Amino acid sequence: MTEIIAPSTGTPQGKKNKYKIYSPAHKESSSEEAHGWRFIAIFVALFLVSMICQIDRMLPFILAESTKEELSLSDTQIGLLTGVAFAVCYSFLSLPLARAADRGSPRLVLVLCILGWSAMTALGGLAASFLFLAFSRFGVAFGEAGGTPAGHAIIARKIGPERRGLAIGLFAMGIPLGTMVGFAAGGTISDTFGWRTALIGAGTMGALIAVFALVVLGPTPPFKSADPRSESFLRSSLQLLSSQAFRWLFIGAVAGSFAAAPFYAFATTFLIRTHGYTASEAGLAFGLLQGMMGIVGTLAGGRLFDRAVSSGTGRVLGPPGVLFLIASVTTAAALFTPVGWISILLLVPSMLSFAFMLPWGFGAAHLVAGKGKEAMATSLVMIGSGLLGPAFGPLIVGMISDWATAAQIPNGLGLGLLTIPVASVLTGLAMLIANRRISVSLRRS
Repeated sequence: MTEIIAPSTGTPQGKKNKYKIYSPAHKESSSEEAHGWRFIAIFVALFLVSMICQIDRMLPFILAESTKEELSLSDTQIGLLTGVAFAVCYSFLSLPLARAADRGSPRLVLVLCILGWSAMTALGGLAASFLFLAFSRFGVAFGEAGGTPAGHAIIARKIGPERRGLAIGLFAMGIPLGTMVGFAAGGTISDTFGWRTALIGAGTMGALIAVFALVVLGPTPPFKSADPRSESFLRSSLQLLSSQAFRWLFIGAVAGSFAAAPFYAFATTFLIRTHGYTASEAGLAFGLLQGMMGIVGTLAGGRLFDRAVSSGTGRVLGPPGVLFLIASVTTAAALFTPVGWISILLLVPSMLSFAFMLPWGFGAAHLVAGKGKEAMATSLVMIGSGLLGPAFGPLIVGMISDWATAAQIPNGLGLGLLTIPVASVLTGLAMLIANRRISVSLRRS
């Protein structure tokens, strides 16, 4: 690992030493760091990339009914388009694309990925069958698999360590805003001009953003490793996973996905079914709160992560771990309170925890992985959070709900959703353990 710990100067003897985390490799390339208007331009570009990525990912959900009707699709086929197949393709293809970003030019990888998923999104608007539409969605998954790792690699090379958490938070802010825009604009365009226009329009917008990113981001020379040996990305990934610090972070990502995936899949359904809200009322309340918590969580999380790093303690996962434990209690209460608006408010800490975790989790992964392996670390975290939870979390909730309903147990969906606070507890504990392990690992480096 290339990150090392050096004691700060001026510490009186007998006092507790403060430590500053820095990287010699980064220091050598400090001339490449972005400042002033260049910093702003880079993050406008990266934010737009993150947002269009999320829009393209969310469109099939809001367009599902109109697509299903025109192409005569079944619910199972709709589920295949947006569920397990997409998750598997998206998760595992991120590793080789992350390797390419780490070893080559992350700007080139990012731009090619944007062009790829945008072209396949637009191509989906021409689909006349399930197979053609499925092919286009696989293409979207392929392209989007490299977007986040390449974006993080650019951040690692162009942004100094003291602002890296904020940078990751700004990049991640495109996720909640992209979700809001995707649902709102996608639904409106679909109702007015048709679902095909929505897909073609999103693909065209993505191509324009790719050109903008190519110009604004500027050349990003490949990282020059001190080790001349060429190591496969699989071997490098296994080596990183062998670290106790990263392994506990990975476990936390897996557990967190079992909380987040069912939360987003069933929270509005729970509000409609249990508290009698209409779909518009539940969607508006949930969507606005989730959007606000997403913005607050990613920005505040990024800024606080930077402060945690600069404190020199090496404890860079404590706050999100505590927040997940708090969210587990409030979410459990939300599932059984008889008042609808109280239930909605009690779901807010979970909304915040999922967004707050993004800059902390990715930033901590980068610290453990070391210089030149940031994209690979991001990819592994994406696999942890994007594979098992999205594939099986909602399924488990649905099975419990169906069993409870068949047994005539009231609030069956609420019982099924108890998996969310359970998973949140496990996530919080894993983050707190990872917090200690990372601190020890960085101090020994």
